[in-house]
Amino acid sequence: MTGEHEQCAWVGDLIHDEDADRRGIVADVRGGATWVLRPEYGPDRWTSQRPDRLRVIKTREERLRERSA
Repeated sequence: MTGEHEQCAWVGDLIHDEDADRRGIVADVRGGATWVLRPEYGPDRWTSQRPDRLRVIKTREERLRERSA
């Protein structure tokens, strides 16, 4: 055990989807099994059923703190 905590992506988090090789924001989590993702900018949506392949770049809280600074 390395002591590192693997963070699971959640609504509002900025992520990198390793399977789709795209950056985006988690828009919704349906039934705890399907992550609905949208690009950082512009329209479009895609889904992932592999949360282990969604690498969190910034949490929602970090993004909100940056906007208020």
